[in-house]
Amino acid sequence: MTDPTTKPYLVRAIYEWCSDSGYTPYLSVKVDASTRVPLEYVKNGEIVLNISQDATRNITLGRDVVQFSARFNGVSREISVPIGAVAAIFAKENGQGLFFPTEAAGAAAGQGTDAPESPPAGSGRNGNGDEPGPDTPTRPSRPWLQVVK
Repeated sequence: MTDPTTKPYLVRAIYEWCSDSGYTPYLSVKVDASTRVPLEYVKNGEIVLNISQDATRNITLGRDVVQFSARFNGVSREISVPIGAVAAIFAKENGQGLFFPTEAAGAAAGQGTDAPESPPAGSGRNGNGDEPGPDTPTRPSRPWLQVVK
């Protein structure tokens, strides 16, 4: 049996921190077949949603899914985002929050994997997109934390 993910708890914590601090919480979502969002606002397979109390109605930050109603161009829409599709939750005003590694479709459905994601292009020490240099540490084969500036 695999350990339950901490992701839904971290999403709720950042949401509450934003709300308590007077910030606007935004949710970045990697859109796939399991997400229910207005597709006309999706760009490059992602959508960023304002999930503040003023922008949503009946928001539920559950263990498996984030659900709420929101207006897009004056039309009320029901939004449903599996926790696995959440790429980030952050404050609009200062960008502070948490950014998560993307998960495969199977992991989004609750079938977790232990394989780490490959590093994004340009993530080498030299910062210009070349291959990482010899002084770049290798990634562990388990989840890791990374400082995001």
